[in-house]
Amino acid sequence: MPDSVKRLEAQGVDLDELMRFAQRLADVARPIARAYFRQGIVVERKADASPVTVVDRLTEKVLRAMIADRWPDHGLLGEEHGGERMDSRSLWVIDPVDGTKAFITGLPTFGTLIAFLLDGRPLVGVLEMPALAERWVGAAGAPTKLNDRACRTSGVENLASASLFATSPAMFAGGDAEKFEAVSRSTALTRFGADCYAYGLLASGHVDLVIEADMKPHDYLALVPVVSGAGGVITDWEGGGLGLSSSGRILAAATPALHDRARELLTG
Repeated sequence: MPDSVKRLEAQGVDLDELMRFAQRLADVARPIARAYFRQGIVVERKADASPVTVVDRLTEKVLRAMIADRWPDHGLLGEEHGGERMDSRSLWVIDPVDGTKAFITGLPTFGTLIAFLLDGRPLVGVLEMPALAERWVGAAGAPTKLNDRACRTSGVENLASASLFATSPAMFAGGDAEKFEAVSRSTALTRFGADCYAYGLLASGHVDLVIEADMKPHDYLALVPVVSGAGGVITDWEGGGLGLSSSGRILAAATPALHDRARELLTG
């Protein structure tokens, strides 16, 4: 057992229980999304002009109720309904539909992201892909699993051999766009539009790099244990660990060497 897990157990933190509960949350989220997917539901626009549907709001409402019933003292942060008990050491962070634009246009690459943090550190992460029936689960000190089978990153170390993904080129502005383009020119191929699915593909060895900007905590915190537990590295562009106050500029790589090479271009 890793020392980090032993220290958590000494603090009364049961990672196995938290992982099981996070997966129960995903079990509930999956049929909600599938019931509405490609059913021509009404799309509303939030203040920032981003789309939202009944699925986003309903899924988060149901998951929040489950968490509050099981752990009433834990904090909660969700994309649609904000935060409560944010001063708690134990915090759940939920993105009910990551990739709403994919969802409303019939693409199956939307997901539900569920993270558990202790003292600001992401310890458990679930990347649930409802339409594809795929689920990545990561936890501190444990190997990441895809549908209960351990998975691993590709092992690619050189940019020239790497595949690079990002949700959209529109998320990069000004100097960030130039830096992203510098990395893109150095890689074997660049693809857009996978949303959170790209990080699952990275954890399973199909994608080598994911670079994004303008991300919110609910977009990336669940992905930290998933990527790390598969042998990858995920930080901000400067190499700092990801938490609630991170800049939202995300760099995930299959290996430490590949991460270093991409970071040099992003910070140069």
